[in-house]
Amino acid sequence: MPHEQMTEQQVAAYLHMDLQKMLRLAAKGDIPCRKVNQRFVFRKGDVDHWVERQIHELPKNRLVEIERGVSRHHGLEERSLLVWPLVTAGGIVVPLEARTRDAVLRKLVALADKADVIYSKEDLIREVRDREALCSTAIAPGVALPHPRHPVPYDIACSFIVVGLTSSGIPFGAPDGSLTRLFFLICCKDDRTHLHVLARLGQMLHNPADLSNMISAETSEELGQVIMECEKRVRLEA
Repeated sequence: MPHEQMTEQQVAAYLHMDLQKMLRLAAKGDIPCRKVNQRFVFRKGDVDHWVERQIHELPKNRLVEIERGVSRHHGLEERSLLVWPLVTAGGIVVPLEARTRDAVLRKLVALADKADVIYSKEDLIREVRDREALCSTAIAPGVALPHPRHPVPYDIACSFIVVGLTSSGIPFGAPDGSLTRLFFLICCKDDRTHLHVLARLGQMLHNPADLSNMISAETSEELGQVIMECEKRVRLEA
């Protein structure tokens, strides 16, 4: 639940972080929280968004620890495949024919619509646009993870991922000003799946060789194979 309140101890366990280190971050205002009776109180949705905003900057070991903490908090199996099973049938397109950010979002949502996993295409496009307006989901180098700002349990039939690879890079708001080619549209029915997927994808995209192989894929089948093999390897290394 995005408005679920969490204690200091729960947040430290959720982030798989030393309690004192977490408290120092909270005291500096680095983790969103408020103080009640000399103790910090957190909202789970705020903590999730905090992790999401820095997912591309975290070292791989922290991503592994966060995924482990999220998995344990929600009773999930941390070593099972997660990303690949959520990729919809026909949900990988190479090349994705789009030259602007809005065209990318529309094409990705259209893929989901074709797979019959969404109830309202225009509503989902609006949700994803609203999230991009807050802060680009582009992460360097060359990848973006567009998604709604909040889980959309009533707009989609199931949690899913669709993937597109454009033939050339397009401006998508990457923090370093670089162009973006690889897009993972992530739509989840709940917070736990959303953050779990982001942490797993962060690990998968951390290895420059794996990322290069994804961006070099010449067909949808080749890109799907690279994604699946990469996740299997990440799962075994965790």
